[in-house]
Amino acid sequence: MRRLRLRRALERWSPSKDRRPARFLAATAAATVLTLTASGCVTVHGELALLPPATKTEAAQALAAFTTAYNRADKAYDPALDSERVTGPLGEINQSGLRARQINTPGGNPDHKPLVLSDARFVLPRKAGWPRWFVADTASNRGGGDQRWLLVFVRNGPERLWEVAYLTILPEGDVPEFSEEEGYAVPVAADTDALAVAPEDLGKEYVAYLKDGRPGPFAPGTHTTQWRAERQKAAKRPGMATQYIDRVADQGDFAPLGLRTKDGGALVFFATRYFERQTAANGYRPKVGPDTKALLTGEIRNTVTREWVSSQAVLVKPAGTDRDGVTVASRLQGVVGAEGS
Repeated sequence: MRRLRLRRALERWSPSKDRRPARFLAATAAATVLTLTASGCVTVHGELALLPPATKTEAAQALAAFTTAYNRADKAYDPALDSERVTGPLGEINQSGLRARQINTPGGNPDHKPLVLSDARFVLPRKAGWPRWFVADTASNRGGGDQRWLLVFVRNGPERLWEVAYLTILPEGDVPEFSEEEGYAVPVAADTDALAVAPEDLGKEYVAYLKDGRPGPFAPGTHTTQWRAERQKAAKRPGMATQYIDRVADQGDFAPLGLRTKDGGALVFFATRYFERQTAANGYRPKVGPDTKALLTGEIRNTVTREWVSSQAVLVKPAGTDRDGVTVASRLQGVVGAEGS
């Protein structure tokens, strides 16, 4: 499937464009630190009642199980050891990163430091039927002490395990206050008209913005105006043309998930996928790092195409805000495939 996606992406570029800078360009971003399901009501087997996804005790057990599995996989560089505890965009990034590191360092991670997630606060939205989901808002022993890790757990049925689909890292002061009804968080329907942009439209809008940069729902910032500027700057590197194709990724466990915030807006998690094609001038080859090389298919002659998965967390204002209604608060991404030609 990944090779088919890469092949289709490559077909979008004609040979006549191989050595010309693209209109829409980007710098190569750092991989995520850890190398969904629709939030509307779903009726399964007649389940219509609004129910919490889990008790706090069950949520704590899911968090502990994820952390244990992640540490085992990271120590051994073995994707099989946490494959049942990750899914969606985080899962694809995590599994691809572990596969690459397993190839490059088959003896395991010599610098392994166990991940510790503490001070957990569980945000439990009620909804009908399956899938169900919740957010674990935690402190960690990675990075600065004022950062919070928000892990989005999803479960697709009573016999399924809890898996983490999204990871967002925010300064503690940037984590919004969530609305509550009867003591539980309030999920946002994917097609709601109460927000500046409905969750189901965020991927499409983000892809369109990265392509043309037209003013609209996205506020200026690191992951919007600055990221487009970095792409354009990368295009001007002598001897190297960089092109991008951005695509929506919103099916299955990649679907957006949102929580109502007390200001009337929402915090929404969504994903995109993009392809970065670098073409070197005659007589040169693009350079790739060891992790990308481990995922590479084909032979690099003068072109390499990387496939990335990007996970965004955005703050969306209430409906009626046409400009700057969406602020991209965080973005984590990683290479999940590469092809040489």
